Amino acid sequence: MTSTVPVPKLILLTTTHRVAPGLLSWPAWEALRGADRVLAGDPDHPQLPALRQAGVRVEIVERGTAPSLARLLSDARVPVTLWLGGPDGDPGLTDALARLAVEEAGAVPEIELLPGSYDLPGARLLDLVSVMDRLRSPGGCPWDAEQTHASLVKYLVEEAFELVEAIEEGDRETLREELGDVLLQVFFHSRIAEEDAQDPFSIDDVAGDIVEKLMYRHPHVFGDVEAGGAAEVEANWEQLKAAEKQRESVLDGVPAGLPALAYAAKLVSRVRRAGFTGVPDAPYELPAQLTADSAGRLLLAVAQRAHDADVDVDAALRAAARGYRRDVRAAEGLTD
Repeated sequence: MTSTVPVPKLILLTTTHRVAPGLLSWPAWEALRGADRVLAGDPDHPQLPALRQAGVRVEIVERGTAPSLARLLSDARVPVTLWLGGPDGDPGLTDALARLAVEEAGAVPEIELLPGSYDLPGARLLDLVSVMDRLRSPGGCPWDAEQTHASLVKYLVEEAFELVEAIEEGDRETLREELGDVLLQVFFHSRIAEEDAQDPFSIDDVAGDIVEKLMYRHPHVFGDVEAGGAAEVEANWEQLKAAEKQRESVLDGVPAGLPALAYAAKLVSRVRRAGFTGVPDAPYELPAQLTADSAGRLLLAVAQRAHDADVDVDAALRAAARGYRRDVRAAEGLTD
């Protein structure tokens, strides 16, 4: 009879720093407890305290270069070696193992890549929190450190309009980028708010508030209210919002800082939704001679009729302006 020599095994255990240490999958815990040797190259690895508390002995070794680490992990004398991957992903290690297997047949043990924990949806937002904290903290970026809510307003407005342009142009690559820029503004303002001496709040407070608001204003999803369609949902939303804000007028809460045409369209939308008939519509006539007053009334009349025709007048004007721009450039012999 011939005895079969067991093939050495190398388990590459990967974890994510975005999940609390110790929250590992059951296969990961079994592999950790069953390995003959558990190695790590980072003495400050976030998983070490939890592993030691669980009775897993972890040996810290010099990581060195990727080829030298590959040789260290390929020790045929150890039946099962488990490598606790570093937070940086151990760049070059898998390539070094593959190269070693090609150059020296039989030098590399059987390899198992075992994910011990996974990023949850939205986990990268934690990275953004860390980056913003680093930028605003001592030793970070001097420009970021001196910004205030007021100083960032112009960037917030600019990024919002660039996002609108990307949406209207159908440019998905730019859309992704501009969404990130707008998201940055939210995190930036939230990080600044943490430093307020009188009324501090964090990104968690901001997220918690919007979660509560969404659940409260969607009783047809999170409660026992029934809604027959989108129009009824919108009506319920406005009723809940009015009760929540304790508004006196149907126009309360419309920001006067909106661009003029968008401001007019928002006012018209509020009036129409409330069914308010106390004020007649503006006249829809082009006077023989335009004045500031008659031009304003004409534009308001356009906003009113556009709403009734389910046309976004602000978006329509931007589209017409872009077409006008293309026509002018074409007349100049230029192309976009």
